[in-house]
Amino acid sequence: MARGSTRPTSRDVAQAAGVSQAAVSLVLGDKWRGRVSQTTAERVRQAARELGYRPNLAARNLRLGRTRTVLLVVPALTTEFFGGVYTGAARVAAQHGFGVVLYPSPAGIGPARDPFASAQAALDGVIASSIAADALTDIRGDQLPLVMLDSDPQGSLGAATVNLDIADGVRQITDHLLNLGHRHFLHLAADIASWTFEVRAHELATRLSDVPGTHLRTARAPISIEDSVTAAEAALSAPGPRPTALVCDDDKLAAGAYKAARRLGLRIPEDVSVTGLDDLALAQALDPELTTVRLDAELFGERGMQALLAVLEGRTPDGGDIPVELMIRGSTAPPGA
Repeated sequence: MARGSTRPTSRDVAQAAGVSQAAVSLVLGDKWRGRVSQTTAERVRQAARELGYRPNLAARNLRLGRTRTVLLVVPALTTEFFGGVYTGAARVAAQHGFGVVLYPSPAGIGPARDPFASAQAALDGVIASSIAADALTDIRGDQLPLVMLDSDPQGSLGAATVNLDIADGVRQITDHLLNLGHRHFLHLAADIASWTFEVRAHELATRLSDVPGTHLRTARAPISIEDSVTAAEAALSAPGPRPTALVCDDDKLAAGAYKAARRLGLRIPEDVSVTGLDDLALAQALDPELTTVRLDAELFGERGMQALLAVLEGRTPDGGDIPVELMIRGSTAPPGA
């Protein structure tokens, strides 16, 4: 390599390996099989490693008509969950030479505006978490490959979907509370029109309907501690038998339920058991620590990016929901313990 050069070129690699630049391009573009020998391919890779050569992705992308950029659309950045989704997606993307742009939709789960002058010109694909497929029209049109996370497989308008097994998580919570002896339940539900929260409500009601003598009351609140306090306090003070178990759609809702219970002089878990869903850092900061369902946000993001790569390559993404895990902590106990 010439003295003073700051970056080795493919010509330098070719000279070091004793091959043509065309052979270097084939090997480093992983298109060498059947064109050059395996020994030659390894010699090229070794030369590239020793020289510290990195392909010029900008030039290659211009030739391929790709930007190697993916947009990750999330409803908000109000919890660390979506940060974990981004971390997982970006990790897999980097392994394949892609970058990920994180875009919190200004409208939450509503229609997401195009963040660029023309997203179709700036992106290779879109991963959208917890947002309806038809809310992405301005960004995607019908042109960009799309993977939906936390979305109804039947309502994704043909997009690939990747989901956590939320239904099983709710079943694990419900069975845990039933096994402790609880029969009077309050569902503190997220007041958001979203498929994932519909799944939670349906699974809870279905599981309890199979057990004689159970009662289910529902209170709705936006996902904020302040709104949760108001909703939970009203529900726990309502006439009739007081619920002994609160099933919350989210750990933030559960934190509000803690405050509501204490305002009413109720002890957790002696007077009322409380569960969440997410396993945010908040869950272990509460006292007692919160029984909740752990959702692996980074794995979720990894699987989403892997699915998009499969779509870009014309393959069918791997199927199957991502397992979730019930974390039993101090916020649940038998009623009247």
